[in-house]
Amino acid sequence: MKKYKFSINGNPYGITIKQLTDEKAIVEVNGSEYQVSIIQEPIQRKTPQLVRARPVHDSAKKPIKTRAAHRAATSGSIKAPLPGLILDVLIKVGDEVKTGQILLKMEAMKMENNIQSNRAGKIIALKVKSGDSVLEGDVLVEIGG
Repeated sequence: MKKYKFSINGNPYGITIKQLTDEKAIVEVNGSEYQVSIIQEPIQRKTPQLVRARPVHDSAKKPIKTRAAHRAATSGSIKAPLPGLILDVLIKVGDEVKTGQILLKMEAMKMENNIQSNRAGKIIALKVKSGDSVLEGDVLVEIGG
């Protein structure tokens, strides 16, 4: 038997689960016994689960072009993949970079990591310098078209 104490709208309740099966439970609430039908057993997880909404695709509709899509294609930012320390900055504002070019060297988890460009373009902003500590997701560099 499991015993629980609940407070509903400020009123205390003592609940004892006397019998439990997959479909039914016999519970005692403040001395009164009830038979309860179980609709769905909650899933208990030890780690949080990321749930993303699924995109709805309609093949009959054509995609709508927006300014945001154009902006995403012409500018981009490089973010820190892990928390760490910037060891070396290999570029400066105004430099032209290629996809895959090493922009920064960063120490994270006692390892030296190369931070590479994910696109070709011109460096429009440099958000860090050597010796800076960064958190995961911090913007390091902005690249324009």
